[in-house]
Amino acid sequence: MPPDARPSAVSFRRTSVSTGIAGLDDILAGGLTRERLYLLEGTPGTGKTTLALQFLLDGVARGETGLYVTLSESSDELRAAAASHGWSLDDIEIYELVNELGLDPDSEQSVLHPSEVELGETVREVMERVDALNPVRVVFDSLSELRLLAQNPLRYRRQILALKQFFSARRCTVLLLDDGTSDVQLHSIAHGVVLLEQTQRAFGAERRRLRILKMRGVKVRGGYHDFILDTGGLTVFPRLVAAEHGTDFDPTAASTGSAELDLLLGGGLVRGTNTLLMGPSGVGKTTTAIRCMLAALERGEKATYFLFDEGSATMLARAAMLGMNLHPHLENGSLTLLQVDPAELAPGEFSSRVRAAVEEHGSTFLILDSLNAYIHAMPGEQYLVLQMHELLSYLNQKGATTLLVLGQHGVIGDVRSDIDLSYLSDGILLFRYFEAKGEVRTALSVVKSRINAHERTIRELKLFAGGLQVGEALAGFQGVLSGLPSYDGKVAMLNDAPAADGTPE
Repeated sequence: MPPDARPSAVSFRRTSVSTGIAGLDDILAGGLTRERLYLLEGTPGTGKTTLALQFLLDGVARGETGLYVTLSESSDELRAAAASHGWSLDDIEIYELVNELGLDPDSEQSVLHPSEVELGETVREVMERVDALNPVRVVFDSLSELRLLAQNPLRYRRQILALKQFFSARRCTVLLLDDGTSDVQLHSIAHGVVLLEQTQRAFGAERRRLRILKMRGVKVRGGYHDFILDTGGLTVFPRLVAAEHGTDFDPTAASTGSAELDLLLGGGLVRGTNTLLMGPSGVGKTTTAIRCMLAALERGEKATYFLFDEGSATMLARAAMLGMNLHPHLENGSLTLLQVDPAELAPGEFSSRVRAAVEEHGSTFLILDSLNAYIHAMPGEQYLVLQMHELLSYLNQKGATTLLVLGQHGVIGDVRSDIDLSYLSDGILLFRYFEAKGEVRTALSVVKSRINAHERTIRELKLFAGGLQVGEALAGFQGVLSGLPSYDGKVAMLNDAPAADGTPE
């Protein structure tokens, strides 16, 4: 070969095949590479069989022949499992390698007898069935039984290699199911490996997640991804990566519906920012958040309210008593109210709901009330911070206005939070109780704003039939934020201020 002669580069164009699960296809950059062999690992109950059935049923919908080879479950069991999801397997070929004859103790060379002859017969039966049917998609369930027949790792590995070459020559896309006890060296044989996990919690539903351990030639989305197994099959929630969702928007300030609160915030709430409302229980955080949301709805924006703690009926009734009727906005579809049960919610599922609110409903104003329940729904504090960082970055990049309600422990004096999320927030509204003239009152201050030049004053907040009212700066007080102020009597309190007709309120 001449020195300047070089072999020409061969370009391979990847042809993908859907798994039948939209979220998993997204993680796999479009799905599985066609005509390859994949290993699906997971302990019993993680959802391997359900995923495999969804894979075959997706092929049926596309006019592709599917074959389910089972050594662990009977055909009746598979059909019953499919029926529980509302599926029919009539268009899928189910081939049982274990039948009544194989269970006969007088039958020599049954597939349950661990010998070289029986392993060879089992593999040969599978090959004959594939040749007869010529399927496009194949599921082999499971490798655990094949491993028992092989007796030693070398024979087992050789048979898997033989199956791989056989399926490749027939241009099949294959899922091999395993209970997670396979030799790690088997991973090198498979084109890709998907791991399903299930964890139990002390309270609430179990958590399921998956991870792509290996996928040749594909830039998959790494890390753990939550999924749920319910009627209808698996639903996978790809891990949220905020950097993938940038968009252009106008970062202008919009009114909260209260002129005094706008002044305190330095002009109002800015699009593409999030504001943390912190304070003890009952201090007015939710009411303030609703007032801000109602102003956005009246401007023609769409909003979504994620309610963790309070019942939706109670929240709506309380808002109506304060002159903030949300029912018309619920009826015309501009407001979506979602009641969230944190004991049943996976973090990835919640992120998916937030994305749907923004991308499908078109919401530009969101409220999370409250973060306390979300904190307890998380497996660990560090995971909450990482999840919230990605979630808030996503919302900011989408140009949404987000309010986060965080309840604090204590009423007067030492007030603390379950977790510090202040550094993640673009703005912080701090609510505090204080005592004056024998009454418990509420103080409001803006302690942080990355966007606006906000006021540094502390003002009184009062809730009344018209919503909320923000008073003058409490210049005559010392120690308001501690809850134990001293007062010189020079600043008029809200209930002392004259009304429009000159009479005290």
